[in-house]
Amino acid sequence: MLKQHNRYPYSSLPSRAQYEWPDGKKLAVYVAMNIEAFSYGEGKGAAIAPPEQARSHSIFSWRDYGNRVGFWRLMDMFDELNIPVEHQINTAIYEECPDIPSRIRERGDEFLGHGYTNSEEQEGLSEDDERAMIRSCTKAISEQEGKRPIGWMSPWLSNNETTMDILQEEGYRYVMDWTMDDQPVWIKTRNGKILSMPYPVEANDNRGIVWYRYTSAEFTEMLIDNFDEMLEQSNNDGHALVCPISLHPFVVGRPYRIRQLRRAFEHILNYRDKIWLTTPGEICTHIENLPDGVVPFA
Repeated sequence: MLKQHNRYPYSSLPSRAQYEWPDGKKLAVYVAMNIEAFSYGEGKGAAIAPPEQARSHSIFSWRDYGNRVGFWRLMDMFDELNIPVEHQINTAIYEECPDIPSRIRERGDEFLGHGYTNSEEQEGLSEDDERAMIRSCTKAISEQEGKRPIGWMSPWLSNNETTMDILQEEGYRYVMDWTMDDQPVWIKTRNGKILSMPYPVEANDNRGIVWYRYTSAEFTEMLIDNFDEMLEQSNNDGHALVCPISLHPFVVGRPYRIRQLRRAFEHILNYRDKIWLTTPGEICTHIENLPDGVVPFA
């Protein structure tokens, strides 16, 4: 027998009950911005450099560009196109770049827990240390924003065997760390359940452009193809789907990449009346309000 994680059972998409998003729509689209802070000369590097340079000043400053310039250009574009955004935020940003959360707050966008810094991972922490880290981040966002985050994405998607249990026990309602589906899926925890929100490994600029080395034009075409195919699939077979897009300001915040990225969003907005352009938090609330059993739970 294969070793099992026992978090969720196998479930094929065609076998599931059908449901709809608001106004009878079948495709939900959300944009996730990774708002990250890095410790100089420490922690994980970036695949843009040779391994021996992963913690160099050049990599630190390459990523720092995202907070200094890229974030602001991207937010201007989202304002221009009237696109809601969810931001998974390292809470070190409150100390290092306080005007960034102010801009997010002004738009009414969603804040999501994302650890203290992406120079650290959750994997390998003791249960007590991981709980303390999650509580600290929850407290920081709650105090700064006046309400607690309901969603979490671990730095680098790093997990321990008890991460889902801790998050559920600490009041989180959804998580972005598991990437196995195009629909939200309930994950079993030792004291209940937490919703797994679809999150993209490939429709993700850091993976696609930095790791897989797609050009900006290729990445844009991938976003367009993914959206077009999911819109067609969701309307043809009737299953409500989620089309997530993950962005990092230090990657697509470069001028030549923003120019290409804008083309992808302009294409998606041609279908605005056919999709639910939303945030993961709103998707979570919608799923929670469906009748019991519509979304399977072990």
